[in-house]
Amino acid sequence: MIHRDIASIRNTISSWRADSKQVRIGLVPTMGALHEGHLSLVDEARRRCDRVVVSIFVNPTQFDSKTDLAAYPRTEAEDIALLAGADAVFIPSVEVMYPSGFSSQVQVRGLADRLEGVHRPGHFDGMATVVTKLFGISGADLAFFGEKDWQQLQIVRRLVADLDLPVGIVPCPTLREADGLALSSRNRRLSPEARAIAPRLHAIMQDCARALRAGDRADECLETARRALGTAGFTGIDYLVCADAETLAPSEPAKQEGRALRLLAAASLGSVRLIDNIVI
Repeated sequence: MIHRDIASIRNTISSWRADSKQVRIGLVPTMGALHEGHLSLVDEARRRCDRVVVSIFVNPTQFDSKTDLAAYPRTEAEDIALLAGADAVFIPSVEVMYPSGFSSQVQVRGLADRLEGVHRPGHFDGMATVVTKLFGISGADLAFFGEKDWQQLQIVRRLVADLDLPVGIVPCPTLREADGLALSSRNRRLSPEARAIAPRLHAIMQDCARALRAGDRADECLETARRALGTAGFTGIDYLVCADAETLAPSEPAKQEGRALRLLAAASLGSVRLIDNIVI
């Protein structure tokens, strides 16, 4: 069932609650251009919940570039056809989500100021605001997020904890192509030449993580990896860091015994910017 306004989706959810007070509702927030990674979130929501809501909304407030917003793929008809496993699909317009006079914003300081936050000013404010709205609109018991956007996942967890929102956040593993490239809606914008290079990001990160686990110095491992990315053909490396998995603060493995660490990267091939992260 397709819903395009807030009253409609709320009425449907209210009817589910009326039928059974024990119904568990899952939310999968997306910006459309769906791929197998998104569908794996829907599948996980289906396993854990009685009803599944998928939202499709290209959120303009989390784009720092009008060009990037315009270039973001929009494939609504194809997306709807893929969502047979959802009980409801919420596809609001910008006017529905941000009506005249809208003036509120959710900010998560600290976590949002690192990594992506440095290179995409305002991105996480827009994301946090729209996600908070979606939680309120859906009244979901569980919400499902992919680990590929690791920083986003940590920010959502923080805002839910800080604002005492009654929704559980379920992280889901990154899905990859056979050659290691993390699935992303942006991958369809890669030229054939860039697509051939793109898997090197994950491969080089794996090499770096292995060296870090072996006890090599972090600064040397990261510099070697940055040079390898440049040699492979990446035209810009915004960051490649070893960080605490929860706080995202840069960390030396030797000094973080007992703490989970993550290797996070953002690098570009032409106009397409790729992000990835792996466990150290």
